[in-house]
Amino acid sequence: MSVSNILISACLLGRPVRYDGKGKPLVHPAIDRWKAEGRLVAFCPEQAGGLSTPRPPAEIEGGATGEDVIEGRASVIEKTGRDVSQAFVEGGRKAVDFARAHGCAYALLIDGSPSCGSGFIYDGSFSGGRHPGLGVTAALLRRAGIEVFSDREIEALAARLAEGT
Repeated sequence: MSVSNILISACLLGRPVRYDGKGKPLVHPAIDRWKAEGRLVAFCPEQAGGLSTPRPPAEIEGGATGEDVIEGRASVIEKTGRDVSQAFVEGGRKAVDFARAHGCAYALLIDGSPSCGSGFIYDGSFSGGRHPGLGVTAALLRRAGIEVFSDREIEALAARLAEGT
């Protein structure tokens, strides 16, 4: 049986790709093991969609979700007021293509992000309010049949991989 790779938010490996120009390294023995096995494939959908780093923070408007953005019912708006929905959708589509090209059956993504959030996303008020939902990339990956885990679910991903599927 072939071993599946894991698409990982580049910021979780410490790469300075977040909106604030920083990384957010995820420290866990499983990360070290998967790195050593060559299974981690880093990707930043926001950069892939053409956004610069650093960039203004962005949130999905009105308490909507990434699914709403994909379907054209909501937008991803920067704090400046600029609509960056197209960049988020394009980056998400590139993430799906990249994951498929690199044999990724799983994704480990940073929670809260309007791209990568899978447990929660911010509500669009830029006040720290959040709600359950998927970001744009997480929604597109799930639609493509790739299992998505947040950075808070690394134990669940490790257990899933231990099942050998």
